[in-house]
Amino acid sequence: MTISKRSLLRLTGWASLAATAALVGCGKKEEAAPTAAAPASAPAATAKAEPLKVAFAYVGPVGDAGWTFAHDRARQEAQKEFGDRIVTSYVESVPESADAERVIRDMVAQGNKLVFGTTFGYMEQMLKVAADSPDVKFEHATGYKSAENLRTYDSRTYEGAYMAGVIAGKMTKSNTLGVVASIPIPEVIRNINAFTLGAQSVNPAVKTRVVWVDKWFDPPKEGEAAQSLINQGADVLMQNTDSAAVLQTAEKAGKFGFGWDSDMSKFGPNAHLGSAVINWAPYYKKAIGEALDGTWKTGPNTWWGVKEGAIDLVNVSDKVTAEAREAVEKVKAGLKDGSFAIWKGPLTGQDGKQLLKDGETADDEFLHKINWYVKGVEGKLPSAR
Repeated sequence: MTISKRSLLRLTGWASLAATAALVGCGKKEEAAPTAAAPASAPAATAKAEPLKVAFAYVGPVGDAGWTFAHDRARQEAQKEFGDRIVTSYVESVPESADAERVIRDMVAQGNKLVFGTTFGYMEQMLKVAADSPDVKFEHATGYKSAENLRTYDSRTYEGAYMAGVIAGKMTKSNTLGVVASIPIPEVIRNINAFTLGAQSVNPAVKTRVVWVDKWFDPPKEGEAAQSLINQGADVLMQNTDSAAVLQTAEKAGKFGFGWDSDMSKFGPNAHLGSAVINWAPYYKKAIGEALDGTWKTGPNTWWGVKEGAIDLVNVSDKVTAEAREAVEKVKAGLKDGSFAIWKGPLTGQDGKQLLKDGETADDEFLHKINWYVKGVEGKLPSAR
């Protein structure tokens, strides 16, 4: 079964954790806006309501510069938005294993009434805890299973990849692009294809080469993959991994690259052409607001992109030509108002098979099942998971 989500095989980057005690002890952080103590003589009727306790489980370290960093930045924005009405906390580097269930159960035991799990690999664990905790609300990033007190949310990262591709197609000299890819699931394959389609929209001669690292966060391995692509002739690199290693490798080699999930420009200022970023803050504010006012309810997966302010291409380099900038802004405006569709026929696969007829536009079901390369992506696709 192919699911457009972050994989159950997603691994933590910095270190494996030996015990849940370490996760919920050393890894846990809590933040709340300072509140003044109520006067002893204040009538009970005017006492403030207890703040809503909100917890976040992160698959990586908050300093990964990518996926987890983006989630935590949004958590901080939500904390600022709601002030002393909420108390937020997080546990970082939680493995996609039985440890995740123990950490999430501990969050419930600590009195959290809204819990966010930020990677696909927490899905089954969150379902178990949700079933045992009907008075707690759960939010699962990139999942596809829901319950009465658990719902899912995601971001259209392929829109950022397409916009990056438009710039890459204009900036490449070799007409060879490179992508360092993590896990062969529809989410990642979709981003590779979107990057290629964006480049082909301005430069039909472009081809894309891919190196798979089978991990989400492994800086040394990501760097090695990036160097391999450079050795194969790629002069503009993109990634679907969580560290800044790909951009750093491009910087050292005098090539170009993009940031992913968050603004990575500081890691390779000469190489950086722009960063395809995710902004989780709009959704986190929506979800927390609903929990506070009593309107939260489960429902279909929320999949937001440029239109909702959840995806953008930011900090575009001065090296990028005015023509390329204009092309990106045109795409961005079209995605925002719905007048532009990335996945519109004619669309042909790597094997020459027609995937979308001329004028046909893909729906979300089509996008969730992508397990093929588009024409222009070289190499064999690993077995999709």
